Amino acid sequence: MTRHLLRDDDLSPAEQREVLDLALAFRDDRQARTPLAGPRAVAVIFDKPTLRTQVSFLTGIAELGGFPLTVDGTLARIGQRESVADTARVLGRQVAAVVWRTHAQARLDEMAAHAGVPVVNALTDDFHPCQVLADLLTLAQHRGGTAGLAGTTLAYVGDGSNNMAHSYLLGGATAGLHVRIGTPALYRPDAAVVARAQEVAATTGGSVRVVHAVAEAVAGADAVATDTWVSMGQEDEAGDRETPFVPFRVDADVLALAAPGALVLHCLPAYRGKEITAEVLDGPQSVVWDEAENRLHAQKALLTWLLERA
Repeated sequence: MTRHLLRDDDLSPAEQREVLDLALAFRDDRQARTPLAGPRAVAVIFDKPTLRTQVSFLTGIAELGGFPLTVDGTLARIGQRESVADTARVLGRQVAAVVWRTHAQARLDEMAAHAGVPVVNALTDDFHPCQVLADLLTLAQHRGGTAGLAGTTLAYVGDGSNNMAHSYLLGGATAGLHVRIGTPALYRPDAAVVARAQEVAATTGGSVRVVHAVAEAVAGADAVATDTWVSMGQEDEAGDRETPFVPFRVDADVLALAAPGALVLHCLPAYRGKEITAEVLDGPQSVVWDEAENRLHAQKALLTWLLERA
């Protein structure tokens, strides 16, 4: 059966660790494996703005020996000019895998149902699993490998209803992390995602909590993560959205509540002075540039793992 990564819990705890261990190997040797040698093509489709996703996937596919076939979503108009199912059938006969950065999760699910090759979620409105793999890789990089992930406390503060919060819940629970989401009450994560994360955490020794005070979320945490308060597609709501999140800004005082030496994560782009201060983002505890680089290594490992099971 063809394997996909559509959401974080598509990988079991053991499988997630296999991917992360392989990603650490790619950090040490960027040409460690070349499963796309030929070259074989991978379709990379962008319906949303992108920098890190574009650079990391295109570079990674090339380093795996493949050809990154970029598809401009505004030209393809998938789901409008041609159905998602028909697009999937066309792509699946010509490429080794499909990577898609799109809006509705249902579009990605439909692509996976009809492509016949691995499909990877490069961001949807609901989940961002490749970013959380990179974040877990960053924690492993700085905390002595994947064996050190279980039992780590990660606090995510900001918009609890966005794709990063959902992926931290699922991906963190899969890794055995204690995940705390600190968010205003009006911006809670999806209840079904929280329930699923709790179910996963019960099997890994991790835990998940949703709280509405930044101090409760961050106290003693080993890592503190945040994200923009205004996600793609919400630009018209920027004025209304910012006020509730101001108490959740990650500044020096908030970081001081975490464990000594706590790592600071941000998936970028960052808006200094809004969700995080420049003092913290550019400070000694920030690992955001390692985190950005680790998109490359994590995605190469993921593609390799999926292709070996295709």
